Amino acid sequence: MKNTIRIGAGIASVLTVALWASSGSTETTVERGQYLVDGLVGCGNCHTPRNPDNTFAEGMYLAGGFEFNELPAFQTYTANITPDNETGIGTWTLEEIVLAIREGHTPEDETIGPVMPLFFYNLMSDDDAMSIAMYLKSIPAVRNEVPAPVYNIPYATPGPAPGGPTPPTTDPVVYGQYLATMAHCFECHTPRDATGGPDMARMGAGGFDMQTLPNGEVVRSANITPAGIGDWSDDALRRAIVEGISRDGHILFPIMPSAFFKNATAEDIDAVIAYLRTVPPVENDVPKVDWMAGLGMPPMQNAPAME
Repeated sequence: MKNTIRIGAGIASVLTVALWASSGSTETTVERGQYLVDGLVGCGNCHTPRNPDNTFAEGMYLAGGFEFNELPAFQTYTANITPDNETGIGTWTLEEIVLAIREGHTPEDETIGPVMPLFFYNLMSDDDAMSIAMYLKSIPAVRNEVPAPVYNIPYATPGPAPGGPTPPTTDPVVYGQYLATMAHCFECHTPRDATGGPDMARMGAGGFDMQTLPNGEVVRSANITPAGIGDWSDDALRRAIVEGISRDGHILFPIMPSAFFKNATAEDIDAVIAYLRTVPPVENDVPKVDWMAGLGMPPMQNAPAME
């Protein structure tokens, strides 16, 4: 997919030097894997199917089947990443899971296409990738056969993962950059250019169309460069990330994975905020819409505004 190729090249050029020039380490553990999967990596945001009201389907944790319909370009469903032997990844080795996460190849030599954020995960450290694989092998297996994807466009995988250690937490900007990459923040928060590909020269400037509402209005991602959030306090940013509530008190569109980000430690969220402060500012005034009204939902009590 051309869009995927372009965002991969842009992200890699921005992040690789900072990530792999630093030496750090984490333990390879199931607990670390769970922390990442249920936290900033947020696998369940896509890999757990949802009910019509957008809540997660009970008993289907990471069982796949969430649809992304971008026809005529593609129609795909997230994979079952529970260790079910027939419909999930139960027969995969840990190394095969790591390869799929970071490089987009399955044991059957199939390539994983959009919307898997491979070009972000490609920069995941060796320890963290293995920890995630270990955790996925430890969760309850759920049988859920997912339909095969349909791609009417070319796409590519990132190539060999650079590997290496997890950046040290002692440098919050570098570590925050790493965490923001794992959280693939810029996949949604980067505008597209005239060809439909992510415009990495405007990384983080928002304006990407997330959903067209029944009333015809379009929900677009926010500008998270300092031009958009530079006058937000750290507390306001923290609330937006972990609670899904904007500075003015309105509830953010639920594609924002705050349900997962809230499981991250305060130190990790602070590191992400420290990194976002360093992103080059890009002016882009993204119009806000009342998405709840657009979906015909009753208004919810907004939270107090913050500085």
